[in-house]
Amino acid sequence: MLDEIGTIRRQLTAPETLEARIDRAFDAMKAIGFDAMIYDYTPVPYDLDGQIMVPSLLKLRNISEDMREYWFDRGYFRIDPVQQLALRTSAPFYWNYDTCTDSPIGRFMSDDTAPVRRYLRERDMSTGVTVPVHMPRGDCATVTGIRFGADRAFEQHALRSIADFNLLAHVFHEAICPLFDNNAFSVGKIRLTERERECLRYSAEGLSAKEISRIIERSVPTVVMHLNAAAKKLGARNRTQAVVRAAHYRLLEDRPSYLL
Repeated sequence: MLDEIGTIRRQLTAPETLEARIDRAFDAMKAIGFDAMIYDYTPVPYDLDGQIMVPSLLKLRNISEDMREYWFDRGYFRIDPVQQLALRTSAPFYWNYDTCTDSPIGRFMSDDTAPVRRYLRERDMSTGVTVPVHMPRGDCATVTGIRFGADRAFEQHALRSIADFNLLAHVFHEAICPLFDNNAFSVGKIRLTERERECLRYSAEGLSAKEISRIIERSVPTVVMHLNAAAKKLGARNRTQAVVRAAHYRLLEDRPSYLL
């Protein structure tokens, strides 16, 4: 098993760019019977209201780019039964929208999720396998392989190869994480400057604007300006709420060490 992991890792990390590594992983997925691939990543799975967060990174292979419009702009990602299940399990699973009553996603199907089912069925993308990837810091990703026009025989094949796909998906995720840019770690449309983040970090430690001004060697009004700007971007009523929201969205953290 260790030799197999090492071989896959070497194959996936050989290319130097993110897109090339994704292409390499997709080639490996095609070799075990999949026609298309979806990869998504989000640093925070839920927003402050408990709704599923739209991913900060979405990569598609052999899938129409209009999926971005539907999943991002029209909110399909938030109601996608596959994503709802992926956030509740760490095990890979096979899904089928044509026979959803027998699929693990069946309990998430409703009238509200009908647009997702309709989109996938119209594009012959009703069947696939998804691997949830949950990380210790709370960020998560899913790696999905899709088979066009799949029949019953594919279900049997997918279930037999699900362990191989699970291994490939986790090694693939590990291989591309170091190549993420800063946008991948941003949440939604919230973009704090480094100075705003710095001031919020010190505020989270209980320091006053005057104390922060001494540390960063800027005037008190300048510190207050940065704190107020951050609060406005976060939709916070005051500094305390701004710190809480920034912490929830992991905006006060440095870039994860395993990605450096």
